[in-house]
Amino acid sequence: MQPKEFFHKLMSRYLWLNLMAMVLLVVVLALGVHVALNIYTHHGESISVPDVRRQSFESAQRTMENHGFTVEVNDTGYVKTLPAGTVLEQMPAAGTRLKAGRVIYLTINAANSPTLALPDLIDNSSLREAQAKLTAMGFKLAAPRYVPGEKDWVYGIQAGGRSYTTGQRVPVDALVTILVGNGHVADDEDLLETDAPSSSVEEDFDFDEGGGSDDAPEPNTNTSSGEKDDFEVVE
Repeated sequence: MQPKEFFHKLMSRYLWLNLMAMVLLVVVLALGVHVALNIYTHHGESISVPDVRRQSFESAQRTMENHGFTVEVNDTGYVKTLPAGTVLEQMPAAGTRLKAGRVIYLTINAANSPTLALPDLIDNSSLREAQAKLTAMGFKLAAPRYVPGEKDWVYGIQAGGRSYTTGQRVPVDALVTILVGNGHVADDEDLLETDAPSSSVEEDFDFDEGGGSDDAPEPNTNTSSGEKDDFEVVE
């Protein structure tokens, strides 16, 4: 091909139209992708999160879905005065502006009081140690109950009118009473009977081998049979 012919084809109208069409197509595709992404991600749009606390879970779910959000339960709590299934907390908080389609996490009130395993405190800790550990676990403590035993030593745990042992599960909202020693150790052994001191005096008695040494001597009553007392009769 001669150079003249090459430049002639290069400057032809048909070629330039094809090039312009290709560039235009690329621009349209780029704009289409950008618009589609904005629509898909709701670019520039935000919705205020409604407050659904103290509502039932069903009501809270409908409210969130009407605003374009979805809900998930991520935790449970327990408030004795509220019905089971009531929304206690939400995250993100009410008033936060989010894009539609985001997930709102809810904390729901449980039907029963949660329970915790009783730690190894009985006959293994002092009153102060037991109070600190139980309080840190979230238990509410009543005044200690004193029983005979070593002073300030824990001898038992009671809650709700019953006694618990190590490892048993205790309701968190129950009032816990610690049984603690009052310093007076009770002696459970039987008392031994003690003999009275010997105060009697032994009486010594002398006995003859033949016996009767204490017998009084018999009076001599023997009299001569031939002897008679003469009495003078005085007239």
